[in-house]
Amino acid sequence: MTTKRKAIKVNKLRNAEYYNFQDIQDKLYQQSKNNKIFTKLIDIIALEENILLAYRNIKKNKGSKTAGTDKLTIDDISKWKTENLIKHIRKKLEWYQPKAVRRVEIPKPNGKTRPLGIPTIIDRIIQQSILQVLEPICEAKFHERNNGFRPCRGAEHAIAQTYRHIQINNLQYVIDIDIKGFFDNVQHAKLLKQMWSLGIRDKKLISIISTMLKAEIAGIGFPDKGTPQGGIISPLLANIVLNELDWWITSQWENIPTRHTYSTGNRTGRGGTYRALRTSTKLKECYIVRYADDFKIFCNNKNDAKRIFTATKMWLKERLGLEISEEKSKIVNIHRHYSEFLGIKITTRKKGKKKNGEDNYTIKSYISDKAYKRIKLKVKEHIKEIKKITDCTENYKIINNYNSYVMGVHNYYNMATHITKQINKIAFIANKELKKIEGISKTPKENNKLKYLPIKYYKSKQIRYRFNHVILPIGYVQHKRPMYKKSKINKYTKEGREEIHKELNNINPYTLTYIMKNYIPNKSIEYNDNRLAVYVAQNGKCYITGETLKIGEMHCHHIKPVKNGGLDNYNNLTFVTMNVHRLIHANNNQLITKYMQKLKLNSKQIERLNRLRKNAKLPAISAIHHLNS
Repeated sequence: MTTKRKAIKVNKLRNAEYYNFQDIQDKLYQQSKNNKIFTKLIDIIALEENILLAYRNIKKNKGSKTAGTDKLTIDDISKWKTENLIKHIRKKLEWYQPKAVRRVEIPKPNGKTRPLGIPTIIDRIIQQSILQVLEPICEAKFHERNNGFRPCRGAEHAIAQTYRHIQINNLQYVIDIDIKGFFDNVQHAKLLKQMWSLGIRDKKLISIISTMLKAEIAGIGFPDKGTPQGGIISPLLANIVLNELDWWITSQWENIPTRHTYSTGNRTGRGGTYRALRTSTKLKECYIVRYADDFKIFCNNKNDAKRIFTATKMWLKERLGLEISEEKSKIVNIHRHYSEFLGIKITTRKKGKKKNGEDNYTIKSYISDKAYKRIKLKVKEHIKEIKKITDCTENYKIINNYNSYVMGVHNYYNMATHITKQINKIAFIANKELKKIEGISKTPKENNKLKYLPIKYYKSKQIRYRFNHVILPIGYVQHKRPMYKKSKINKYTKEGREEIHKELNNINPYTLTYIMKNYIPNKSIEYNDNRLAVYVAQNGKCYITGETLKIGEMHCHHIKPVKNGGLDNYNNLTFVTMNVHRLIHANNNQLITKYMQKLKLNSKQIERLNRLRKNAKLPAISAIHHLNS
């Protein structure tokens, strides 16, 4: 049952659709696109659907197991009754006072540490509730080349945009600017004004966010600036701060108004306008690409780059109160030197001539020096762990960690054009060390677990086995061109979501909404949340009979009964029809015969039924009952 359920979950509805909150988010997004002013957002934040959705999103986050200053984790909250959590969150929102934030130091690859703030689990649920309402509003106002901490965007899109500006637009000067301690130096008053300018004008909500920003940090005190890293809402707030920078840079060239409209032929865009600006004005051509506080500005000549560098430095200081690191900030001629961005070291090489006789350049990129050293060290550490073990079960866990790391390196750094050449050097060392380990073989002794790994590894001759477990080859990787985000993809439009995931047409949305709104009052929030997921995973059908579940005729069954120590976790729940549920618990022949005659189960269905009866410590249904029915 678990394997089938996992396969079905690939096409599951998104969490917002579980809780019937997607329509509200879509509406907020569209209203923000139309420049609506929002003055009553706190009412939406306090909606039952939004709070339950926040709980679900927090629960699925690994950090939910980490305690704040009150020592509570999501496991403690999961035992609460659903209505109690809703009442508690609503009461907190009436007069919000966050508890002190726990501060921990996270080690960095360079040996230093960075501070991380961990709010209490209740404060995290409140932040998530606010995030779910603010995000669609802000998404409608954010710049296309802002790629960090946003839905459906990532480092790949930032690198794709970077490659395009260098290679297609031939912008050879790159301004690298490093903001000093960005997250620690965000000005609270400025941030709140920026939210106001985006149309977020619910004074109560603004007050709550102001209070969040000033929450006490245990052992340190009350901050007067900065957004604590670790706070769920912090990345969104950081994007709000730098959104103004994105649009200011864009206003210098891309969006500058012109007296005349210039033709672009059959193409869309402002190509004709840009050609006119280049030939008849002295304006500085520039484009920004940003990922969180890491950004590049691209120009086509050195003088423009110098002026924009100076102007941006002054703008950040005067407008946002942020300073840049003079040592780390510079102008790079990408045809002669490297520029690093998101762990990728980028330059160009000559490749023939263009039709107009100019030199043609193409991208040449590598894993950055720091990232390369880190990967090399990490691979060695993983292989050392593989060397130590002798137990088959333990071996699987450690090899699985190594395989996960290898896939992570391949999936991220394949954006570098020369990744194969670099990784082969690490692979040479890795293979040399693996050969020394006793029991390593090139072929499996019996059925192996290759089928659970990505298909791209199936043809590799570099795969090795230990205790019959697959060890993925670090050297088996090729460059994959980073792709732009499809313009259609959008989490907050119906058409955009169709591009993200296939809708579950078999799920009855009315039944799903009914389950969400009619939670079981005496059950934990863990139970009520998981039964939604189970309903979707089973495609709205009975686990035993496969028939469509109907309101009033379906029950959510504990596979291992609560009285026998069963919990409310996802894997212990299944949906069945009311008659099947009665048959699972039937303990006399008369009742068993009655429901067997009604249901007319086949042998496979009886087998499933008996597994559930066994967990309930009841005898199996005999073949005699089956025949009688």
